[in-house]
Amino acid sequence: MAAQKKRSNPIFDMHWHLAQSDEELRITELEFAILRISAAFDRWQKDCLSCCVDGGLSGIDNTVLHIIRMHDRPKSISEVARLMNRDDISNLQYSLRKLTKVGLIARAATGDSKRTAAYEVTAEGTRVSDLFAQFRRELLLSLTDSIKDLDVDLVTASKVLNITSGLYDHASAVAASHRHK
Repeated sequence: MAAQKKRSNPIFDMHWHLAQSDEELRITELEFAILRISAAFDRWQKDCLSCCVDGGLSGIDNTVLHIIRMHDRPKSISEVARLMNRDDISNLQYSLRKLTKVGLIARAATGDSKRTAAYEVTAEGTRVSDLFAQFRRELLLSLTDSIKDLDVDLVTASKVLNITSGLYDHASAVAASHRHK
């Protein structure tokens, strides 16, 4: 009985202007978890890549490198943006310039005009991305071995996050159409 009373009167009041109801609290907790995992993931990408290559590359640069290598075929900036669900093309162009400068990617010989430029991973980019994959297996994936039913949880989490991404994209489109002048 005492345990039930403690749960109904929590020590910490988690409600605030973004979390006035229990539903808002659950969404806000998810949003903060997304912020924390996003920062941790970006830091991981950057730090692991720095084990493989010098050049002051970011986590986003690492993601761009691996997307360009995906299925070992050239990718245009619009394909990279689409796969990352990004619309900030200028920031992605900056990543492309940095990756080109350090010799990890190069403009692909597609025969198309400059407007449809595509990029491919160089031999050095293949070496670095293979090394990253090895570090990822040894440093990150080895940590998950002892987590019971993680494979099921990861599939569920991926589905929930993809659905949630769609909700935020839809809400963003609605908000963009109702901006104040």
